[in-house]
Amino acid sequence: MTISFGNQQSFRVVTCFLIRDGRILILRRSDKAGTFQGKWAAVSGFIESYPQSQSVLEINEETGLEAADVELVRAALPFEVDDEDNNVLWVIHPYLYKVISQKEISIDFEHFEYEWIEPKNLSRYDTVLGLQEALNRVLDEEEEVYGNAEICS
Repeated sequence: MTISFGNQQSFRVVTCFLIRDGRILILRRSDKAGTFQGKWAAVSGFIESYPQSQSVLEINEETGLEAADVELVRAALPFEVDDEDNNVLWVIHPYLYKVISQKEISIDFEHFEYEWIEPKNLSRYDTVLGLQEALNRVLDEEEEVYGNAEICS
């Protein structure tokens, strides 16, 4: 969904962290990705339905994991990131999923590599805007969360 404020557009997106054995999955965006080529990101995508439903769809598209391969741990409140370079306001809906299967990751055209890293090491990577804050929000047990509810705002 796109909302315009004067000359600035606003996009609602999901950012989904997958965790396995204490490590999170990050993916490097390819030159075929629409934005932030070459940057590291979590599974992400524009919200075209309910955010939680969209998060599961994006996980499948970008990693090959099915809904049965992951379990929702936390859905933090959305937050805004002002992308001044592109005149965009990103409204990020962060999610944390535990990978409960041993299925291998199969990345799609939007990425050209991936790594499982310790969450504390994310700051060492050149990431998309707001990724560290999204991670902090889903890892913070004190953060206000949605839980398992379908969010349609």
